[in-house]
Amino acid sequence: MAPYFENNGDRLVPDALRGFARAHGDLLSLDPEHGFLLARDTAPGRRVGLLSGGGAGHEPLHAGFVGPGMLDVAVPGRVFASPHNRQVYAASRAGARADGVLHLVKNYTGDRINFGIAAERLAHDGIACARVLIDDDLASDAEEIASGRRGTGGTVLVEKVLGAAADEGLGLDELAAVGAGLAARCRSLAVASAAHTAPTTGERAFELADGELEYGVGIHGERAGRTVPRGELTPLVERMTGELLAALDPGTGSEAIVLVNGLGAVTPLELYGIYGEVARHLEAQGVRPARSLVGNYVTALDMRGFSVSLLLADEETLRRWDAPVRTAALRW
Repeated sequence: MAPYFENNGDRLVPDALRGFARAHGDLLSLDPEHGFLLARDTAPGRRVGLLSGGGAGHEPLHAGFVGPGMLDVAVPGRVFASPHNRQVYAASRAGARADGVLHLVKNYTGDRINFGIAAERLAHDGIACARVLIDDDLASDAEEIASGRRGTGGTVLVEKVLGAAADEGLGLDELAAVGAGLAARCRSLAVASAAHTAPTTGERAFELADGELEYGVGIHGERAGRTVPRGELTPLVERMTGELLAALDPGTGSEAIVLVNGLGAVTPLELYGIYGEVARHLEAQGVRPARSLVGNYVTALDMRGFSVSLLLADEETLRRWDAPVRTAALRW
């Protein structure tokens, strides 16, 4: 496999953060000591700071969503590794507002532990802190998986809507309740025809034979429970969309925000073809794709795969989705 363009493995993330902060200096600043990115300007009416974080390697998540209308702070860890609780604590103090700080945490054991320790330290300091746990991954929704569903592509949908809610001046408990409701109405499913390249070895994280597809893959290179024949796109997307709808159980006439997300090495040409199939199948099942997002938003380094996320949306959710946003990766 071709190696990554980097100075060395230890510098890959910090070098990227420095470059990102220089490229988007109008939006955010970098704290080089603790490795977090802080928005220069968010709505003055916000009472609560929004903080998200997790392992690097999923760009533009998390740094790409810092700015007006979305996050106050992002805390990336090393590649596919949780940020240290010291990072989360320092970033939370920097981003907290009068009513405290809300942690947006994807459901992984390391993230839960480190964000939890940081929250305990914040409480000791008298800074109010609450958590929204994002656990949208349908593939890990099984009784034998003790840690529960993973947090994956739906994260960007939850963070966008919560950003607008924070701009409205909602308090900490209100935002936590909104976030929990959004997470409950959001599910994702991912497939891959090739794993990502591991930066430490330069090799694929796992191998698939020609014509095979990993069905239900994770964003850290976790293999799925099923390896299936690849086949054509239409039946694959119908299967994925059908399983998401079965899990969410929307009524006829429901509306959804749809994310077709590239995992790093799938072309926009392919992603738009996938979205067309998703939209067609949703409409056939009586669900209107009310809003859409197509592109690379929650990647897995250079994994050749994609995910589909559905967020069932009422009028208030759509209004918040349409609210202005200005970040490096999302703006309207």
